[in-house]
Amino acid sequence: MTLKSRLSQPQILIAPGVYDGLTAAIAADAGFEALYLSGAAVAYTRLGRPDIGLTTMSEMADTMALIRDRVALPVIIDADTGFGNALNAQRTMRAYERAGANALQIEDQTYPKRCGHLADKALISSAEMAGKIAAMADARASTETLIIARTDAIAVEGFNAAIDRAGAYLDAGADALFIEAPRTGDELAQVAATFRGRAPLMANMVEGGATPIKSAGDLQAMGFNLVIFPGGIVRALARTAGDYYRSLLAHGSNTPFADRMYDFDGLNDRIGTVQMLALGARFDGSTP
Repeated sequence: MTLKSRLSQPQILIAPGVYDGLTAAIAADAGFEALYLSGAAVAYTRLGRPDIGLTTMSEMADTMALIRDRVALPVIIDADTGFGNALNAQRTMRAYERAGANALQIEDQTYPKRCGHLADKALISSAEMAGKIAAMADARASTETLIIARTDAIAVEGFNAAIDRAGAYLDAGADALFIEAPRTGDELAQVAATFRGRAPLMANMVEGGATPIKSAGDLQAMGFNLVIFPGGIVRALARTAGDYYRSLLAHGSNTPFADRMYDFDGLNDRIGTVQMLALGARFDGSTP
């Protein structure tokens, strides 16, 4: 089933955030149907920096290609602002599509952008954003590659302006909508009530962010089709990593932390080392 057809199903699609082949493989093994390659998560992990537009298009495309080499699940990729004007957005579409992305999420912030749950964002005009969406639609190789239009207007221009912008982006050719950072449950419900049935709707759950946390079931009942948890894995791993390094420094050994980590064989089992070696043996002449 393609991502496009899956989003037409009544059951909400949960896409956890990933940032490399390992997290993608672990999420796939856990049973998820789709993944979200978060620009923020890549900035956090590859750069050790905040989500303020520092990650480049090529870094994201390279990461997408590595994930695609590891898993077959549909991947929604964060395309930020398209990394420039409409021509840059077209180039981003082509690069991400070649790397194996199934959907691109593009937003209407100025470039460089910042995390949707940080203050002091700035927007391009609705007309310029609509042009980027149309340009991306014109550049994609397959209509199965979805364009998810995001607006950050709630924090900048207000809720009604965000609704107006989302409608314009849908008219420009967006396949799905993402109105970022509703501030209350009522605003979430209003988003769903306005666009339910017109296009698939995406919600973003950020622990400690501007939007109240809702379960996938609650969002489905409102009318959302897709929910992402983009940075949750990084927040979990960052906290665990801090605990691990403090334990190692204090004890000079990993023994006190052993029950919270894989041993050598455990990690090899998780990443499929035995299976990979067996596959290699089929081609190196070492097996009959």
